[in-house]
Amino acid sequence: MLAIDGGTPVRADPLPSPMTAAGRTIGAEEEQAVLRVLRSGMLSGVWGTEVAALTREFAELIGTEHAVACSSGTAALHLAVAAVDPAPGEEIIVPPISDMGTVFPVIAQNAVPVFADVDPATGCLDPAAVQRAITPRTRAIIAVHLFGKPAPVHELRRIADDAGVLLIEDCAQAYLAPVGDQLVGSVGHIGCFSLQQYKHITAGDGGLVTTDDPALARAMRLFADKGWPRDTGERTYLSFALNYRMTELVAAVARAQLRKLPEVVHRRREGAAHLAELLAGSPGPALPTDTGDHVYWYLPLLLEGLDAAGLRRYAAALTAEGVPSLAGYLARPLYAEPAVRDSAAYGGSGFPTRGVGDYADGLCPAAEELIERRLVVIPWNENFSDADIGDIATAITRVHQEVAR
Repeated sequence: MLAIDGGTPVRADPLPSPMTAAGRTIGAEEEQAVLRVLRSGMLSGVWGTEVAALTREFAELIGTEHAVACSSGTAALHLAVAAVDPAPGEEIIVPPISDMGTVFPVIAQNAVPVFADVDPATGCLDPAAVQRAITPRTRAIIAVHLFGKPAPVHELRRIADDAGVLLIEDCAQAYLAPVGDQLVGSVGHIGCFSLQQYKHITAGDGGLVTTDDPALARAMRLFADKGWPRDTGERTYLSFALNYRMTELVAAVARAQLRKLPEVVHRRREGAAHLAELLAGSPGPALPTDTGDHVYWYLPLLLEGLDAAGLRRYAAALTAEGVPSLAGYLARPLYAEPAVRDSAAYGGSGFPTRGVGDYADGLCPAAEELIERRLVVIPWNENFSDADIGDIATAITRVHQEVAR
């Protein structure tokens, strides 16, 4: 009997989670980094040394000429959209499956989010759908590397270049994911990363943006600092901008975390491979396609033959067995959220989306199918032991036999 129906769960002890120390890689190095900053007396990234060092180290790691630090992953995306500098009502193509932090910066810059459908196997943008969505008003494409699987950014970059628009990579879930001989964040014109609590590495919150273009880098630095050109020594404000500055404390912790990142990714990949071995040859959900490029922020399970209620029961049953899971990842596609569909911005004016965007049900059928009937996600963690992964495999097998048969 499944635990959800009153049976004994596969495990009673919680799995390692990013919400506790057991699921994070925080230790003496981060403690020393914090103390180093506190003892210096300089906590501001404007005059300190940690933020500058972090951006140098991160650009070198990703393989770009520049990196810009900011206060969150959402802020990183806002810097990217602000650097694109769309005119009011111009369009930016986005995916319907992501965090809303991918879409809100578009609205914040008075541009219209245009949703393109996704690959039903990965949830990442479908290049053919992107091509169909391009209009003379398109200014940029935002590609999300969903759950740690790279989007087809080389193809999307060709589409962007042919259309004369910019490609922004949302890499918040995909640190160090390879795309050919490059890493995500170095193929598009701009790459955006997050240091939020749940990501591969964390400083609580924080963001980083990468680019090879010095003009884009300068525009993003200015937007993160009220349009103030610190490099000239002049107190002037060159353009409309916000304060998205990163503090020295965040940067110091992020630098310590950055040194641990390759091992974090390695252990996540090892754990996912071990799960695949345990589930091989038995009926069960489809595991993600991995050609050596998946870095497993979440582990997605793809199911067939379920309705919406069945998908919810599947995820609830896994959770009851001691394996926290989410049905569909989102409650609904991003275009169906009230903030977008009801144009809930700017004092009820509805600007910039009311009467412009098409946000009706059926807009992105592959995304809706994933969210409503096919996708269950398990938060993945580098600190899962072999025993933890064995329990996850047992829970998946048990639930699949009872719910999906």
